[in-house]
Amino acid sequence: MVTCSACGHSFSPQFAYQVATLGSERRHFCQLECRKRSLGSEAFRGKRARRVAILNQKGGTGKTTTAINLAAGLAERGSEVLLIDTDAQGNVGASLGIHGERTLYHIIVDGMDPMEVVVPVRGNLDVVTADATLAAAEVWLARLDGARDEVLTKRLASVGRRYQYIILDCGPSLSLLNQNALRLADEVLIPVSCDYLALVGVKQVLRTLKDVDRHLGHAVRVAGVVPTFFDGRTNLSREAVDTLRGHFQERLFEPIRRSTRLAEAPSRRQTIFEYAPDSHGAEDYRRLVARFVDGIPTHVEHGADQTTGG
Repeated sequence: MVTCSACGHSFSPQFAYQVATLGSERRHFCQLECRKRSLGSEAFRGKRARRVAILNQKGGTGKTTTAINLAAGLAERGSEVLLIDTDAQGNVGASLGIHGERTLYHIIVDGMDPMEVVVPVRGNLDVVTADATLAAAEVWLARLDGARDEVLTKRLASVGRRYQYIILDCGPSLSLLNQNALRLADEVLIPVSCDYLALVGVKQVLRTLKDVDRHLGHAVRVAGVVPTFFDGRTNLSREAVDTLRGHFQERLFEPIRRSTRLAEAPSRRQTIFEYAPDSHGAEDYRRLVARFVDGIPTHVEHGADQTTGG
């Protein structure tokens, strides 16, 4: 139990808006009104968030793993991060061991205040979960007359300045939900597993981004392409990375090595930084986060003995 900094009421925080960190001081608010009354114009962050969609229309490329560990890595560096699951499978919540009483459905369909849906997870990381109700949200969007792709952008307008990063974990399809995610995003990060079919998937993503620009009037830039499930012992992995480098050059991130620890972390309901902070997977995702934030390419030699154990 904590005490509300505005009205003195004792309560247990359940939502992200109920906690505010000002320098070294942490304040608590039992209601949105208390937060606004206490902080005034500082009630929410004033700078617009960097909004990133994690997308590949092919399944099995490590999208959710990348979304979770990018978000967790940014939070580990001190940034305020909101991770949004836009996939009805709800893998973000399952991987982190959380189940929100309210989900993205309630934001989209019911128009609920996002800060009453957001679940504080760890430190600076907050999450909007998803579940099977998003299938109904897809139907609801399909029945709208016009501007079906702008619903999520409008619903989240109130939180865009609270966070430094909004990360959207997108499902493997070109659904109306994904169109909404791309309409909200400024940039897209594309995880690509090191196999031939995944390379085909990248071309589909690039075509989708062109269509979004052409039909929705919203340009989304490619922040980077992330090779995943990289195994330095196989010609296929090395050839896949070489092919991607030929296409994307400086926008190609260093590969995420195939890792037992990365595969195990969701079953422990933890990020890779919590489950195995000294593993190859944690090393690779910390490098990805640094590259994403700083924009400076790094290089690591991928030896044959660094592919499966860590």
